[in-house]
This record gives sequence, C-alpha cells and structure tokens, in this order.
Amino acid sequence: MSVATKRGDQGQTDLYLGRRVPKDHPRVEVFGSLDELCAFLGFARSLLKDKEVSRLIEVIQRDLFIVGAEVGVTPRNVRKLERRIDKSHVERLDKALARFEKDANFEACCFYLPGGNTLACSFDIARTVARRTERRMVTLKNKGMIQNPHILAYLNRLSDLLFVLSRYYEPVSRKLAYEQGPSRR
Repeated sequence: MSVATKRGDQGQTDLYLGRRVPKDHPRVEVFGSLDELCAFLGFARSLLKDKEVSRLIEVIQRDLFIVGAEVGVTPRNVRKLERRIDKSHVERLDKALARFEKDANFEACCFYLPGGNTLACSFDIARTVARRTERRMVTLKNKGMIQNPHILAYLNRLSDLLFVLSRYYEPVSRKLAYEQGPSRR
C-alpha cells in the first residue's frame, strides 16, 4: 500500500472517524501545528543526553497524538476515543515545570534571545510552535469544535515548560537588555 492515496489531490482530507474537510479547515491547521510541534520535540530529544528529560519529551510527544485524536473528531464522537487529555496530564507538566524551573538559568521578568546552543534553541522553537498551536486551539474552542478545557491548559503549560527547558539548557543567560534602552554608538 502506498502512502500516496491521491485522495487529497483536490484539497480535501479525512478527519478521524471519516469526515472530509478542506485542507485549510481550522482542525487541519491544528493538526499541522501539532505535527510540527511533535517534530521539533523529536529534534530536541535527539540532542538530549539526559535520559529523564528524553523520556519526558517522548511522553509529551505521545500526549500530542492524544490531543490530535480529539481534534480529529466531532464533539458528538469524542466519547468514542479511548484516551483524552485530562487533569492528570496537566499535573504531570506542572510537576516537570516545578522541577526544572528551580534550576533554570533565568530571571522571571525578562525576555531572552535564543541562540546559545542547538538544544536550547530547539526548545525555543518548539515553544513558539506550542504557542501557535494553542492559539489555533482557541479558535476551535471558540467555534465549539473542542470542548475539553484540559487541552488548552495542557498546551499553555507545555509552552511554559519548553521555555524553562530552553533556559535550563542555555549555558549562559542571554537576557535581552531592554532595560538599557537604545544603543548609544
């Protein structure tokens, strides 16, 4: 069986459980962002030497597939899903956030310039994609396409965790010196 089914050649795709939608449908936009986020997390994981963090990232990648399944069904079919994101998923991220936040190299009040090393940058890129995914998910929520409040909490917490991980793996704080004002050369 070929990967190329040719069913999408006219700009339509299938949602989970069979409904066809245009490829620019808001659900498909979220699928794309989730896929991109999962790929960047995989890139970050490939750079990790810390097995604990690598396992955490893999669990998060698997969670994103759970989110994707829920995005792919209509609210009336959501009960057919075997697993859904719930409070325990958010709590797991809260626990990880607390663990790494205490050792991360940052001051809570400041913006940072990404670029210290490849691993930290990969987490920064994943964070920006997580934020975009969250914004797209808000669109689905506002249109009544997603009703699980834990999904938005999960994505919000995930982007916080990714920010902290980028700081955790940054060798030196690269704070944006906005407090200093414009350069005087």
